[in-house]
Amino acid sequence: MGIYGGLKPEDWKRWGQFTTYKSNAAELLSGELRPTQRIYCSPLVDPYQPAEAEEQMMPRILDALLDAPPRVFTIQTRGTLILRDLHRLLKLSRVLKLRVSFSITTNRDDIRRLYEPHCATFEERIGVVRTLRDAGIETYATLAPLLPCDPEALAGAALEATHRDLIGDPLHIRATKRHGATTREAALKISSVHDHGDYLDAAGQARVVEQIDRFAREAGFTFTTGPRGFARLAL
Repeated sequence: MGIYGGLKPEDWKRWGQFTTYKSNAAELLSGELRPTQRIYCSPLVDPYQPAEAEEQMMPRILDALLDAPPRVFTIQTRGTLILRDLHRLLKLSRVLKLRVSFSITTNRDDIRRLYEPHCATFEERIGVVRTLRDAGIETYATLAPLLPCDPEALAGAALEATHRDLIGDPLHIRATKRHGATTREAALKISSVHDHGDYLDAAGQARVVEQIDRFAREAGFTFTTGPRGFARLAL
C-alpha cells in the first residue's frame, strides 16, 4: 500500500478512517484476465465496504469477469451490500466457479456494537448468507476474527445457514501471531476495558477454536483455521 497506494507513515495511524481505490480497476482487470486464473477478492480490503455504495466499483468488476471469466472468483466480505449485485453474481456463477465467503464474527450484538459498530448485525449477516445460498451461490461462513461469543451458538447458526464446512481465525495479537494481519490498537483497548483479555490469550483462543471444531465435527462438518482454511476458498 505504501508503494502502490501512495500512503505515508502518518496514514497508518488513521487506518480504517479512509479508503483508497483504483477508479479504473475494471479496465485494468480486463487486460489481465485469463481462463486459468483463481482470484480472491479480497483478503486485504472488503470489496463491499460502505464506500462501495457510492463508488459502485464491483458491478464494473463483475461485468469485466463476465466478459472474460477466470476459473475461480472468490469474494470475501462482511457487507450486506453484496445483495445489490445478486443478479450479476448469479450470471457469473454460470460461467465460472464462484464462491462467497461471508464473515460472521460473533453471535452477540453487544459485542458487535463494541468492536464492529458500523457492521451489520448477526441476524442481518445470517440472513444475507441464507439469501445467497438459497439463490444457488456457493456460500461459506468465515468465523473471523472470532470475537467474544457463544462458540456453539455461533457455529450452529453458521452451519444452518450455509450447510457447508466452516473456516475461521481467532482475534490475533502479535504475541500469538508472528506474521500476517493482527488486530488494531483500538480493539486491544476495547478488550482491556471490557475484560475480554481471555479472547486475546493463546490458550483462550485455542479453547474457542476447539469448541467450534468439536461442534462442527459432531454435525458432520469441518472447521479449518488460518491460511490453510482460507486457501480452500480459491481451489
